[in-house]
Amino acid sequence: MMASVDPVTTEIIRNAFVSIAKDMNATLIRSAFTPVIYEGKDCSVALIDPEGEVLGQSLGLPLFLGNLEICVKLIAEQHGWDYFKEGDVFYMNDSYMTGTHLNDSTIIMPIFWRGRRIGFAASRAHWLDVGAKDPGTPVDSHEIYQEGMRWGPTRLYENGQAREDVIDLLRRNSRFGESTVGDMNAQVAAGRTGEKRMHALFDRFGEETIWAARDEIFRQTEASERQAVSDLPDGTYTAEGFLDNDGLGSPPLPVKLSLTVDGDAMTVDLSGSAPQATGPVNCGITQTIAAARVAYKLLICSEVSPNGGSFRPLNVTAPEKTIFSAQEPAACGWYFSSLGLLIDLFIKAMSSVMPEQAAGAHYGDSMVITVAGQDPRNNDEFYLMIEPTTGGWGASKGRDGQSSLINNVNGSFKDIPVEIFESKYPLQLTRYGILPDSGGAGTWRGGNGTYREYRVDADSDLFLWFERSVTTAWGLFDGQSGSAPLVVVERPGEQETLELLKVNGVKVPKGTIIRSRTGGGGGFGKAMERDPQAVLEDVIDGYVTIDHARETYGVEITSDLEIDQTATEALRSA
Repeated sequence: MMASVDPVTTEIIRNAFVSIAKDMNATLIRSAFTPVIYEGKDCSVALIDPEGEVLGQSLGLPLFLGNLEICVKLIAEQHGWDYFKEGDVFYMNDSYMTGTHLNDSTIIMPIFWRGRRIGFAASRAHWLDVGAKDPGTPVDSHEIYQEGMRWGPTRLYENGQAREDVIDLLRRNSRFGESTVGDMNAQVAAGRTGEKRMHALFDRFGEETIWAARDEIFRQTEASERQAVSDLPDGTYTAEGFLDNDGLGSPPLPVKLSLTVDGDAMTVDLSGSAPQATGPVNCGITQTIAAARVAYKLLICSEVSPNGGSFRPLNVTAPEKTIFSAQEPAACGWYFSSLGLLIDLFIKAMSSVMPEQAAGAHYGDSMVITVAGQDPRNNDEFYLMIEPTTGGWGASKGRDGQSSLINNVNGSFKDIPVEIFESKYPLQLTRYGILPDSGGAGTWRGGNGTYREYRVDADSDLFLWFERSVTTAWGLFDGQSGSAPLVVVERPGEQETLELLKVNGVKVPKGTIIRSRTGGGGGFGKAMERDPQAVLEDVIDGYVTIDHARETYGVEITSDLEIDQTATEALRSA
């Protein structure tokens, strides 16, 4: 008979699981070799039980957190649970299994205690280069074979010993081989940390008590979520939008979401969305499930950390050979654009019955700038700078949207500090700030986007992936849409500038200026009902210009930064 456990012990064990995951994540970040991990924090970890259910997770990329346990279960489906041996470490990056692009590398380590498997330590991190046809992730790939080395579940360690031949293969197929192995070792170290902390927890409480606490944690979480879903009116709710294109010049690609609430269960159906695209906007179904979980968690019991009891009320379906359930040989390099849109559409679909929780759409994409070339300051060594950029989030009832925040699939992503950026790469960041007037107007204003200006100090190549210019960040309840993104390139000696969103390997000679602008978030409620004092504060803070205040909010502000009450009343009555 399973041991019973008191509430205090249950809470201690619940928090211990989360603390172990936090320790794992800290180990990974501190041990990583590349700035995209140790500064940008493009990584996530999960502590998983013997049946593949989540015990604890740390802060990280929400889009990763939703599917690490699925990867464990996929290995077990292929080979059986006895396939996992003590001392094993597995690596996998297959887009049709993990759901993401090949750069996102998943490391899974089974944890044993007294000869029994008690769980898994799993992590995922972005490796800078995995041998694609172009540095990093090609923008113009049309099949997965152009995007790098593709690995199913492969043992990196066996019986506790590194398989040097496999690791050497990883090293030889990356433009940054030593850094790749260094980042791999950081993920292995994260697993070792999880193993050590789990051993200490089991030594303290014993196996029966821990599993009894786990079962109670899962029961509580499932009950809370089912209650939250059952409180919603039964029905089918829909929303749709468009991706700009597939990166290869296609027409806009539809994303259609149907969400059905039936009692204490919720089903997301993506039928009617675009067929599998030629360009690299596709993703595996695993990642689609993870994105739907992110959206669900934004609305349902968001205060509870996800665990094995989470998401049991949620079902996700997508037809095969669509952009949400890609099949070989679909290119998946820029898989996340449709997922950011999916998350916003989920919230839009539910906004009519959850107006207190819903928010306008956010700017919606990672807006990635990549510059690659040879660094003359470092003996012409090859460099690769990759940077997601921030934008505006949507407003909600009673709250303005956040400005210059990373998109919702990337969670705890951080800017690379300017000092690190300029010391690592032959680039100068000459301007950086919040883009005024880019947030959608409303009773509560959408967050503003970001502007950045780079000066290229060595002949290089430019790669861009900017999205959401067709379906910009919409507002809710008469709130207005945020602005669209744009990148302007000025090359020395050329009078005409380039206006770009997606591009693969454009030559940018020394002295080129790159100016990026990301979109703003959607507003909430009618703009003319915004408090004039709040508009004045926006002008003082630089979020809104005086002209925009007059034209959009009907608020006349003088050059002395005071509200002209008479003129404002006239504008608003008109």
